[in-house]
Amino acid sequence: MHSVDPEAPLSKNLLEVDSLSVWFPIRTGLLQRKTGFIKAATDISFTVSPGKTVGLVGESGSGKTTVGKAILKLLPITAGTIRFDGTDTTPLSESEFRPWRRQIQMIFQDPFGSLDPRWTILQIVSEPLKIHFPELNRSEREERVAQLLQKVRLSSDHMHRFPHEFSGGQRQRIGIARALAVQPKLIVCDEVVSALDVSVQAQIVNLLQDLQDELGLSYLFISHDLAVVEHISHDVVVMFRGQIVEKADAVSIYTRPQHDYTRNLLASVPSLD
Repeated sequence: MHSVDPEAPLSKNLLEVDSLSVWFPIRTGLLQRKTGFIKAATDISFTVSPGKTVGLVGESGSGKTTVGKAILKLLPITAGTIRFDGTDTTPLSESEFRPWRRQIQMIFQDPFGSLDPRWTILQIVSEPLKIHFPELNRSEREERVAQLLQKVRLSSDHMHRFPHEFSGGQRQRIGIARALAVQPKLIVCDEVVSALDVSVQAQIVNLLQDLQDELGLSYLFISHDLAVVEHISHDVVVMFRGQIVEKADAVSIYTRPQHDYTRNLLASVPSLD
């Protein structure tokens, strides 16, 4: 058994991704022989500091969501290591990794598809509490859900409604409340505003920043939208065809991009001028 202590003090870097590769085998023929690989991500390395946001950007198919899912062990990795809070979580089995799921949460792109339409908001947000805080009774869980909804600027009266009764922005707030329920240190935000109107995008990004300031959260913010990434990120990692082509602090990326692909991405951002 691997020793894990998810409550250990923060190391200098909360997350360290070192030479991460995720390749999917291609199988063909009647016997499904392996004939090659789809190299979704190759030799990916970056760090996320406590209380900071790293923007992971690139066009669709660049491998950025694959990296996010690999960090949460939602996809098997081919090579490399992932360290969280100083501990190598790469070799941990699913049961050994479970304590870490409290510390690393994910908010998904589709705020409707990621919420069970048959469950009330109370059931959706309280489910992680049942798993990770079994000592809480029903009334304590309900009180906690009410607090979480208020934290994401929704009324606690909404907890007995169903997802279809909410707008896209409100559903994404519910997804954020569910992620916050287990008091994580790191949240992987996978295209969390791409399905929302521009005005609602700003509200969600501002909410995430306020929560970061209040709770000391770290974010891995995955997006193809460089304008949003510029607004929220301290550091930026640019991916192209499964590899990192540039990484630097946000100011350097946006004022002095070094790679042609980064410059092309910036040039494609719409301007009001």
